[in-house]
Amino acid sequence: MNGASSHINEQFAEAAFSNQSVIFDELYAADTIIGYKRKRVRDHILQYLKPGSSILELNSGTGEDALFFAQKGFKVHATDISKGMQQQLCEKMVKHGVHQSVSNELCSYTQLEQLNNKGPYDLIFSNFAGLNCTGELDKVLSSFAGLLNPGGMVTLVVLPKFCLWETLLVFKGKFKTAFRRFFSSKGRKAHVEGVYFDCFYYNPSYIKKCLKRDFEMLSIEGLCTIVPPSYIEGFAEKHPRAYKLLTGWEDKLKATWPFKYVGDYYIISLRKK
Repeated sequence: MNGASSHINEQFAEAAFSNQSVIFDELYAADTIIGYKRKRVRDHILQYLKPGSSILELNSGTGEDALFFAQKGFKVHATDISKGMQQQLCEKMVKHGVHQSVSNELCSYTQLEQLNNKGPYDLIFSNFAGLNCTGELDKVLSSFAGLLNPGGMVTLVVLPKFCLWETLLVFKGKFKTAFRRFFSSKGRKAHVEGVYFDCFYYNPSYIKKCLKRDFEMLSIEGLCTIVPPSYIEGFAEKHPRAYKLLTGWEDKLKATWPFKYVGDYYIISLRKK
């Protein structure tokens, strides 16, 4: 994707998530599997992050993760391209009394060289496939080293090119969903609140290759590999015993082959050399 096309795609993504910002928390806050996913990501980060560390959050949305980390004593600089999301985030930080621990900035992750607050930080963090909204992930990744302290960490939650649960939907006749990640090098259309934009898929090998000069691998975990993706609505509520069993298995197998590579997402962490 060239620069002009990428900029246009970002504008569409910004419009989509600004439209969704006022209802985002209402849509997802009570979802059991989304709660499971958030806990998994946060637990993954907390095993590495030292108390009092500073965090640069990309695509921070309405600030659910910024709020969590601020309440844990971390300093967060929350960035997003969506004006609507940033507004919701600011209101939430004030409401919960953590606005002194959370700063924010309207900025695209493809233009991090323009950040007013360049840190340096102890962690760069992007959750729930925000980085899948760009066809220029290499450009985003290339800016990370200069924004981190020595020994700083990167944790990204990304959609890979293959998802076991998604592919199995072929047996329910949902062919479009089952195969949407296949042959997707030029992106696939995503639809949020009446706006279409391109979504791209990246395997862990792509991120490792882009960052290998300045970073060393810490770990990769599959997320929603055995537990169903959250778009299979109501699974945890309709099948509580099965959900408990599947979360137990996923927690045991999350970092093993092949499960760390075939989830709806993967969590990848690297440390600056």
